[in-house]
Amino acid sequence: MNKWIVITTINKPTEAIIKIASMSKVYDWSIVVVGDLKTPRNWNHPGVHYLSIDRQNELFPKISKKIPNNHYCRKNIGYLYAINNGADCILETDDDNIPYDIFGQNIEKAVIGKIIKNSKWVNVYKYFTDSFIWPRGIPLDSIHGMGNIGESVEIDAPIQQYLADGDPDVDAIYRLLFENEVYFDQKSDPVVLDRGVWCPFNSQNTIFFSEVFPLLYLPCFVSFRMTDIWRSFVAQIGLWHIGKKLTFSTSTVKQVRNEHNLMIDFEDEVPGYLQNENISDILEAVLESSDVNLNLSEVTKLCWEQLIEEGIVPKEELEPIEAWFQELKKIE
Repeated sequence: MNKWIVITTINKPTEAIIKIASMSKVYDWSIVVVGDLKTPRNWNHPGVHYLSIDRQNELFPKISKKIPNNHYCRKNIGYLYAINNGADCILETDDDNIPYDIFGQNIEKAVIGKIIKNSKWVNVYKYFTDSFIWPRGIPLDSIHGMGNIGESVEIDAPIQQYLADGDPDVDAIYRLLFENEVYFDQKSDPVVLDRGVWCPFNSQNTIFFSEVFPLLYLPCFVSFRMTDIWRSFVAQIGLWHIGKKLTFSTSTVKQVRNEHNLMIDFEDEVPGYLQNENISDILEAVLESSDVNLNLSEVTKLCWEQLIEEGIVPKEELEPIEAWFQELKKIE
């Protein structure tokens, strides 16, 4: 299997990147790090493919020049680089997620997990800890949602979210209220979300297999704190369209979070508090009205176009979306 890790950074090689690079030699992963204007110009680390802004513009000029600089969504270029190099799966993470020894090991598309049914929204963290905590992006009136947990099933899971210990991915509201670290139960079984069961997932520790690469696209003109969350909602629709399900598994990294202004994070998250429930309804309507014979790229594009039509995603998003699918078509 041709396995790639994709990371974006504005820092010199961090503890996380150094450790991931060291482990990848053993576990046979290739690594691409995507830089930005703020990244040190002399960025280099053994065993890492580094893409400066100039290199990004050279390799993928059409989309690179449509993506804002100094923006997390430049990670899209890293996805395309890995795909262009024949990736069978992509594990994406961030430069502040320090890997455990199990990170990136025993990667298989087949997952055995307990299925969650009969709820629209579920707080997946509740299946991995007794602590009061919820994932970033879940509607605040759904943070207590559990659903019914059923029997163990073995499924083909082309998107797999792994959790992060220490300072997990949570809303700014949570961090403003609580300062405790959280560690998830390493013995907890994976969970599988049934069709119609929603939970946001992030871009911090997530595996995508090649059949769902069109779903990787991170929107460029939405708020920074919603880019991967809204991507995750489109991705769940894409999975349901092809008859697949999303899985969550316990932590394989510890996040030692880069410095953030929590009030700025909160401001960036407000669009999600106001729109995430609405987005799920809009996307479910897209799924229900879509021809079952449409391919994944076509359905994914329809989802983004509908969110633009509804005024939730800015119209500026149309150009990078179009460029994304053109790049994928060239690689096929």
